[in-house]
Amino acid sequence: MARKHLILIMVFAVLAACQRHGATPDVHHGTSLQEQVVGPAVPEADRRAEGPSGLVVTSSPALSSIDSLMWQRPDSALMCLLPYFDTACRDGVHTVSTANDWHYANLLLAELLYKNDNPQLNRTDLLQAVNYYDSLCCCRNAARHVSTDPTLIFLDARAHYINGVGYYEHDSVVEACQEYLKALEVMERFDEKELVSKKAKFMTYCYNRLGDMFSEQFMMEPAIECYNNAYGFSLIAPISSYSLSNALYRIGLQYNKLNKTDSAYYYYECALSSIPDSNNLTYRNIQSSRALLSYQMARCAEPSLKRLLEMLQLADDNEELLTRCLTIGGLYYEEKKYDSALWYLDRVFQNTSDVLSKIQAANYLCIISDSLGMDKKTNEYARFSAAVEKTSGQNKAEASLLSAKYKGYKDKKLERHNAEEKKQIRKVTRLRTIGTVATLSFLTMLLVIVVIRKRNRKRLLEKESVERLLQDANARLLAENKHLMEQETKARDFEPRKASASAYEALMRESICFDLLHRFGNTEIISTNKPSYYEKYAISARDKRNLAAVVEKHCPDFGPLLKAQFPDFTRNDFELCRFLLIGLSELQVAVLLQKDYSTIWKRTRHIKDVLQTAEPEHRLRHVLFDIDIVIEE
Repeated sequence: MARKHLILIMVFAVLAACQRHGATPDVHHGTSLQEQVVGPAVPEADRRAEGPSGLVVTSSPALSSIDSLMWQRPDSALMCLLPYFDTACRDGVHTVSTANDWHYANLLLAELLYKNDNPQLNRTDLLQAVNYYDSLCCCRNAARHVSTDPTLIFLDARAHYINGVGYYEHDSVVEACQEYLKALEVMERFDEKELVSKKAKFMTYCYNRLGDMFSEQFMMEPAIECYNNAYGFSLIAPISSYSLSNALYRIGLQYNKLNKTDSAYYYYECALSSIPDSNNLTYRNIQSSRALLSYQMARCAEPSLKRLLEMLQLADDNEELLTRCLTIGGLYYEEKKYDSALWYLDRVFQNTSDVLSKIQAANYLCIISDSLGMDKKTNEYARFSAAVEKTSGQNKAEASLLSAKYKGYKDKKLERHNAEEKKQIRKVTRLRTIGTVATLSFLTMLLVIVVIRKRNRKRLLEKESVERLLQDANARLLAENKHLMEQETKARDFEPRKASASAYEALMRESICFDLLHRFGNTEIISTNKPSYYEKYAISARDKRNLAAVVEKHCPDFGPLLKAQFPDFTRNDFELCRFLLIGLSELQVAVLLQKDYSTIWKRTRHIKDVLQTAEPEHRLRHVLFDIDIVIEE
């Protein structure tokens, strides 16, 4: 409180200094700095002065810095702004170089006074600022250009908003509503995606002020609509950590007034779930309202009274204390505990500065005192209620005007929205028409080109057809001749040749062949034994490769000769043929390969069938090495 009084004293001193220092070294004598920069003071009823004709307006970096600081620390921003006014009045040439700076400074001063809970002291200068920004941003005739600078548009909206605050401070509710709606109308010049950061916070301020105003006039439906909009913008850029819970709580209050208890309780619960901590006024308000609503729904006084008394104990100041007393007194009144209700409600009636709270307390007290036979008190409360009733007609008229203005704003907004939609539809239709015409033209040109090219290509094809047929015939003839020649050459080059008997003898002298033939020594191999029994005689992979290598060495056409004469042979058959060629028996091969005798027998049987002989080793020597051996078929 002391800080608030100190700020008021400083503002009064600064503004008084502005009025005392009328002349500066380089201006006309007898004219104050304020009159030279912005013209003579304009009465509140006459705000028609025009702003400068140029649309490019720059602001002082110092004022812009104070503006940025205001959104975070309004108390510090106000202390930074006050010296600006003092310097402007004493040394105007140095500080105030443009009209925009002067109006900007007065707009900031009005905003900062409001944010620091001080009355609006620069009312006349603010009205000039409103008119100045209107002259730049609002089109008053077709010949005048309108600024599209987003900074100026935002300042114009802020000027109307804070002007509405000034009207409200002077109890001009209708005019205040009109200014708030004008601020929203100006903000409609921004796209929805631009309403972020400071602009989103400003929209929250506007809708909250409108919602509070409608709520005071018991216009619950528009209040709910405004608070819902405030909640939406708080989701984008919260004013504080309590802005979401505040919006939800206010919506719940409106449903409570409409006797929609389920909806009211739902929003109270949502508000509590979104509040970050419990050590604040919003939390205590929500808990108190929910406790009272719980009583109204269940008619169980004890838990509700307990919660209300807890909130009473946590009250921060006298006004909050009286608000809690009013709620508790109302509950005691509903319970017909008039003695307790009288103690709480009379305390509210005698001490509160809130007119609505005093009226509500008086209405309760009038009935209570009459029931208790307190005639003197009854007359006191009745006289107050009667005095208030005299102004109820004015309140109804104000509510009617507010409703009409809000409806007019919504209708105009809807008209602008419809007009914009029609404009977009016309634009889309025009673009579609242009696109259709362009597409048809393109397709027509393409069709003409295709027809011409097709006709030319047909002529070209007809001209080249005979030559192509002749070329194809010659090419086929040449290809056939070439293919025949290649086949003959290939047949000659790849004809397998038999090796000589001496080659076979050289093969049998190879160490691998000698080793395999004498590997078993005098060991008797029994076919019924498992191959693993003779594991020590198994051939290694290396020996397999050596055997294959020496066979290829002495009979290079080993594979081609067999494949040419016996196409049914497979790769595995070639391997078995190598073992049979050097004279190994079926049992020996089974041991060497560690295979079951039956498996080798079946494979050997297949080879015998292909060779058509019971002695495959003899037939193989004849086929591969041209060794004439009499074979019994």
